[in-house]
Amino acid sequence: MSGIDWRAGAQLLDAASERVGQRADVAWWGMLLFLFNEAALFATLIATYFFLGMSSMSWPPPGVAKPTLQWPLTMTAALLSSSVVLVYGERGLARGDRRRYAIGVVGAVMLGLVFLGLQTKEYIEKLATLGPTQNTYGSIFYTITGLHGTHVAFGILCLVWALVRQRRSQQTTRSAATTNVALYWHFVDGVWLVILTSLYLSPRWM
Repeated sequence: MSGIDWRAGAQLLDAASERVGQRADVAWWGMLLFLFNEAALFATLIATYFFLGMSSMSWPPPGVAKPTLQWPLTMTAALLSSSVVLVYGERGLARGDRRRYAIGVVGAVMLGLVFLGLQTKEYIEKLATLGPTQNTYGSIFYTITGLHGTHVAFGILCLVWALVRQRRSQQTTRSAATTNVALYWHFVDGVWLVILTSLYLSPRWM
């Protein structure tokens, strides 16, 4: 009987592991689908930006200065650094180092807050000469950058949630939550590079 019970217990464990793996796969594909939708949204907005630019005699319109690079480049450095720090934490968790993961997440969160702080500073300076309803350029500029800033803020909340969840579960390996939140964060960082190229650099080439 003990042998039969042991085999039955092993089968139950295998079945449970398979269900966990299936849920992780579903969560990963769900996140991938979500990011695909978000990418389509930003692609539409970027395409609108270039359509408006090509339809205008000059872009930005007359009287509107080209965006400066001081804050955007610093914001880029902050976001790219946050991805590097988060990867450091992810690799630590993959090796069972929960402390290293916590350091990585906290570092990414702090750099994300730096990004939002710099974006706020940029907005304060820009609003003195360009409002979101002043013209089509202002509208599309604030829509794209504001939407991305919202994604950064949401990503910070997700990172904090993933860290708290991981600490409470005492899990020493990567989970679907930690993997998907990191994937979302790296996606947000990648989108910013497209925005930097489109909104801040391309006016110098057009």
